[in-house]
Amino acid sequence: MNKRGFASDNNSGVHPEIMKAIIEANNGHTIAYGDDIYTDKAKAKLYEHFGNDIDIYFVFIGTAANVLGLNAATRSWNAVICAETAHINEDECGAPQKFNGFKLLTVETPDGKLTVESVQKHIKGIGFEHHSQPKVISITQVTELGTIYSVDEIKTLADFAHQNNMYLHMDGARIANAAVSLKKKFKEFTKDAGVDILSFGGTKNGMMYGEAILFLSKKLGEDFKYVRKQGMQLASKMRYISAQFERYLSDNLWYKNAEHSNKMAQLLAEKIQEIPQIQITQKVEANGVFAIVPSREMIEDLKHEYFFYDWDEMRNEVRWMTSFDTQKEDIIKFVDLIKMKLKK
Repeated sequence: MNKRGFASDNNSGVHPEIMKAIIEANNGHTIAYGDDIYTDKAKAKLYEHFGNDIDIYFVFIGTAANVLGLNAATRSWNAVICAETAHINEDECGAPQKFNGFKLLTVETPDGKLTVESVQKHIKGIGFEHHSQPKVISITQVTELGTIYSVDEIKTLADFAHQNNMYLHMDGARIANAAVSLKKKFKEFTKDAGVDILSFGGTKNGMMYGEAILFLSKKLGEDFKYVRKQGMQLASKMRYISAQFERYLSDNLWYKNAEHSNKMAQLLAEKIQEIPQIQITQKVEANGVFAIVPSREMIEDLKHEYFFYDWDEMRNEVRWMTSFDTQKEDIIKFVDLIKMKLKK
C-alpha cells in the first residue's frame, strides 16, 4: 500500500462508496451520451442544491470545466480577469487561451483573493477596438492559497462584474471544502451571491474523475451541448461520471469527506504551530497548509518520506494538502519526522 502523503488531494484514492456506485452502474446496458437514469439522478441532486433554473453539463476534468465554461461567456476579443495564482493561469498549460482565444489579465494577490480594487485597473478600454474587452472575472473557491471568499466578498465582486457588463465565474474544484468552512449551502455562496458560471468539482474530495459545469445564469447554457461536443468532453459512457455525482451528493458524503480533510489540515496546522522554526504563511481555512521550512535540504529530506510540492522555492515555501482519507496518525508521524530533522 502506498503511503499517504501531503502533495495533493488529487493523489488520494476513491471513496469506497463512490467506487461501489461505479460498480453498481456497470450493470447491463443503458443509453449512451447522458440519456440515462444515472445522469438524470445526478442532475436531480444538483437541482436540489442549486434550484431547477440552471443548466448542468458533466465533463471529464476540471480544466475542461473551466475552459469550456468560460467559452460560453466569451469571444476571442474578450479578456478574463483572474488572480495570478489561479489554476486557469498557472496550471492549465495555456488551454483557456488556446481554445477560447481570449486574453488573461492577472492580478497579484497576497492571499489568492481578488477584490474590486485589485481588478479595477483592468476595467479600461471599454468599447475601444484596440483593447481586449474584459468580460469575465474568475475566482477560485477554495483559492489556490487555501483561503476562502466570504459570501459578501463574492457578492461584491459579482455586483461589480454585472455593473460592468461582465460575468462572474467560479472555479469550484474544492467547493465542498469551502461550504464546510463557511457553514453555508452551496447555493448561498454561488448562485445567491451572483455567480454566473460554476465549475463544480468532486475529484479532489473522493471521486474518481468527473466535474460539472453549472450555468447558474441559464442563458449562458444555450447551445452549450455543441460546445461540449466540440470540446471533446461529451462522455459516451456518461453513467460512470453521473453515478459518482449521484452518490457523492447523497447522505452528505461530500460534506463528510470535506469536513474530515478540513479537520486534518487544522490538526496539521496546530501541530506545526508548536514548531517555532516553521512559519505558516496563509490562513488555514480549508484543507491546505502553506509554510516556510528552514532549509532546502530539509524539504528534500521530508519529501523522501512524505511527498509534497514546493510552492515558492525562492523562500522555501511548501504546500501540504490533506484529503478525505488522511488519518490522524499520518499527521502525527509527519510532524514527528519534522521535529527529528530539526534536531539534526
